[in-house]
Amino acid sequence: MARVSQEHLDARRRQILDGAALCFARNGFHATSMQDVLKEADLSAGAVYRYFSGKEELIGAIVAEVLGSVREAFEEAVQQSPPPPPDQLVASVLGRTLAARESLVVDGRPAFPRLVIQVWTETLRNEELALILREGYGSVRAAWGKIVEGYQRAGMMRADVTPDHVARTMIACVLGFIAQQSLFGPAPVEVLQDGLRALTSMRDEDTATGGSQLG
Repeated sequence: MARVSQEHLDARRRQILDGAALCFARNGFHATSMQDVLKEADLSAGAVYRYFSGKEELIGAIVAEVLGSVREAFEEAVQQSPPPPPDQLVASVLGRTLAARESLVVDGRPAFPRLVIQVWTETLRNEELALILREGYGSVRAAWGKIVEGYQRAGMMRADVTPDHVARTMIACVLGFIAQQSLFGPAPVEVLQDGLRALTSMRDEDTATGGSQLG
């Protein structure tokens, strides 16, 4: 028998994950059967079960893939001195994440925001998935914390703020923006970027007063 190339195996795995993501986003995790996934991916049961044992493994793989790519992007930013400003960094990473899944559409809308909501819901019932999510977000938080330390070393951010507090806040902004897209429809990442740029440009009252007195 001819050996199957790694490229073929990767493409087949991608086909299965994308099909499952569409099903989960459209109908939710519990209302989706493996038969639905087979139909969406247009593959036989044998082809799918060669890669994944069931729905739990599928959704776990989807979550791990997304959070892994986000973590890698932030870890790349850590290597820069100083790291890109928060508005640019968030727009770049989120834009890349959304663009990688822009072909997945449900009812004329991007499927990814809906999928995120479905995953959050499932974590309330599925401890294994909740663990994957906690570990994934933990690694993203750690990377963000290092970025904040880079800002502080460069004098771009106050040194008296705990890096993890900033990391949690930035993650909350991104997750909230994704949730809004699920509720209210798509919006370009520039919306979030502009908002963050405006917020980070604010000065506290003492600084602003001091500036006017110096003028």
